[in-house]
Amino acid sequence: MMLRSVQAVDRKRGGASVSDATPLPESLLEKLAEIGEVDVLVGIPSFNNAATIGHVVRAIQAGFAKYFPGERTLLIDSDGGSADGTPEVVRTAFIGDFQTVLATASPRAVHRVTSPYHGVPGKGSALRTVFAAAQHVGARACAVVDADLRSITPEWIDLLVSPVLHYGYDFVAPLYRRHKYDGTITNSIVYPLTRALYGRRVRQPIGGEFGFSAALAQHFLKQPVWDSEVARFGVDIWMTTTAITGGFRVCQSFLGAKIHDAKDPGVDLAAMLTQVVGAVFLLMETHAAQWRQVKESAPVPEFGFEYTVGLEPLRVNVERMLGIFAAGVRELGSVWERVLAAETFAQVQTLAVVPPEAFRFPTDLWVRSVYDFALAHHRKTINRDHLLKALTPLYLGRTASFVLETTKADATAVEEVIEELCLEYERMKPYLVERWEV
Repeated sequence: MMLRSVQAVDRKRGGASVSDATPLPESLLEKLAEIGEVDVLVGIPSFNNAATIGHVVRAIQAGFAKYFPGERTLLIDSDGGSADGTPEVVRTAFIGDFQTVLATASPRAVHRVTSPYHGVPGKGSALRTVFAAAQHVGARACAVVDADLRSITPEWIDLLVSPVLHYGYDFVAPLYRRHKYDGTITNSIVYPLTRALYGRRVRQPIGGEFGFSAALAQHFLKQPVWDSEVARFGVDIWMTTTAITGGFRVCQSFLGAKIHDAKDPGVDLAAMLTQVVGAVFLLMETHAAQWRQVKESAPVPEFGFEYTVGLEPLRVNVERMLGIFAAGVRELGSVWERVLAAETFAQVQTLAVVPPEAFRFPTDLWVRSVYDFALAHHRKTINRDHLLKALTPLYLGRTASFVLETTKADATAVEEVIEELCLEYERMKPYLVERWEV
C-alpha cells in the first residue's frame, strides 16, 4: 500500500500547532480528507478482536451522542492485520434506535474509519497512527480504548475526553475497580515504582484507556521511540511517563470496573512482566536526571463518581507460584547473587525453606530486590533479557505472599496494603539514587 507523510498544515486547534511527518496509508489520508476537521477523536488499537470490538464501538457511538452531540466526532480503528473480521465488525456495528439508549433524538452522524497501521508490530505502532490521524484532522481532544473491553460504557468516553476538552488537562489516566488479584504487575512494581520515581500518584499507569490533548499527541509523535522495544511492548507506561516528565497537566478518571480476560497472576504473565518492567527500566535511563531529584509523591486530580462494583472471581494458584519461586532459588542463585546486594540475596534464600502456610515476602526485601534489578539493568550486569526473566520467580514469590496476606481482606484493606508498599518504595528511594551512578 502506498504511503505518504501527513501533510504539514499551518493552523491551530486547541492551542497546539498541527504539523508532522508521520507516514499514514494513502487510503486513510483519503478518508480523513473526506471527513475534514473534527473536535473529538477516539481510537481503538485492534488485532483479532471481532468477539468484543462491536460492543466497544457501540459504547463509543453512544458516548459521542450523549456527551458530545454538538461536536464533530471520529472513531478510528487502527488494526494490526486481523484475520477474524475485526474491521468488518467496526464498519457494521451500530445502535439501531438512539432514543432507546439516550432518551433523545438521533444525534449527528459519527464518522468512523478502520485502517491498517504500519511500522513494527505492536500497540505502539497502532497508537502512533491514531496520534497522527488526530493531528491530521485537528482533533481538540482524544482518547484511546482497548478493543477487548467488556465493561466499557458511554460514560467512559465522557470521563476520558471531557477533562481535556472542558478543563484543560493534557493526559487522563484511568482509575478502575479491579479484582484484588488482577493487575499484580501494576500493584507490586509498575504503580509504586513509577510513583516513587516521578512523584505523581497515577494509579493505573498501564491501564490501556487514556485521554489526551492535541498538544500531547504532537509531543508523543516527536519522540524518537517508534522503532524501539518501548514503543512495541511498553507504550502505555511510556505515554504516562512521557506526559508526567514533559510537564503536561495530568489527571485520572474513575471508570468503574475493568472487565476483560483476566488471568491467574501465576500463569502466562512472564512475557508481560519482562516487557512492561523492561520498558520501565529503559525509561529510567531516559529520565534519570528528573527522577533523581524527586523526593516524594503527590496525588493527581480525579474526575468521576467512585462507587463499589461487583467483580468476576479470579482463581489464583498460590502453590504453583511458590513452586516457581523455590525453583528460582535453586536454579538462579548464581544470577541473583550477581544482581542482589549480599544481605538481600541471603534473605531471599532463607524464604525457600519457609512452609507455604507461613510464607511471607517482606515489603522492604521486595523493594530492595526491585531496586537492585533496576540498578543491574542500568549497569548491564548481565544480559538484560536474562535479567528480566530472572525477576519472574521473585515476582511470583512476592505475589504469592500478597495473596496469602490478603485472602480475607476486602478491597479497602487491599488498597491499604498497596499504599504501604508504595510508601516503602518512596522511603527506600535514596537507596536507588545513591547507587545509580556509583
